[in-house]
Amino acid sequence: MTPPVPDRPALFLDFDGTLVEIADRPDGVVVAPSLHDLIERAVARTDGAVAVVSGRPVKEIDRFLGIPIAAAGMHGLEFRRTPGGEIEHQPAPPEMDTLRKRIADFPFMGSSGVVMEDKGAGLAVHYRAEPSRQEDVVAAMDRATEDLDTLHLIHGKMVVEAKRRGFDKGAAVRAFLERAPFAGRTPIFIGDDVTDEDGIRAANAAGGYGIKVGEGSTDAPHRLPDVAAVHAWLAALAGVPA
Repeated sequence: MTPPVPDRPALFLDFDGTLVEIADRPDGVVVAPSLHDLIERAVARTDGAVAVVSGRPVKEIDRFLGIPIAAAGMHGLEFRRTPGGEIEHQPAPPEMDTLRKRIADFPFMGSSGVVMEDKGAGLAVHYRAEPSRQEDVVAAMDRATEDLDTLHLIHGKMVVEAKRRGFDKGAAVRAFLERAPFAGRTPIFIGDDVTDEDGIRAANAAGGYGIKVGEGSTDAPHRLPDVAAVHAWLAALAGVPA
């Protein structure tokens, strides 16, 4: 069943796997030419109540979308409340430097298709180009962070990311809902990964709902099969002619 569209929605959109297909490397995603216009129309339809909530830094989201909408980056470590507004940054804990050095010493880094994405306040190790390394990456990241108490590991699709404790996509959604133009609207969180479940639960709890993209267990009451279906649903919401 196609997810419904409430009268006054507030949209919270994951990026990778939701607005764009996941690529082997973070810089390898391809943005559909129509996505820019689609997002602009959704922003107009909701009176500005659209935010991207992603594990990526906000500046990367801007670069790919080409439109500086409200956004929470790095699972909430970066926060921009309004389009073009100031980006609020949570500082990286000192332990991040320790972890950076430990990851560089992983024996499988670099030559096996496993790569580190350095976000400053967060460090992600991707193994999408080498899925057989999953157990190695997970075990190595567990060992590397077991004595670093300020850090928390997030396990996503073919990636393990370390970040400061206390920040997630659900907290970002709740922060957006405190202020206009999001306050008083029905929140909808759309995401594909386990890291999106915090956002989905926050939307559910605030009287809205989550939409899960693709397969897998979820707390979302609605589901769309893939990125193309997300674009089609957004187009219907925004009144884009079929």
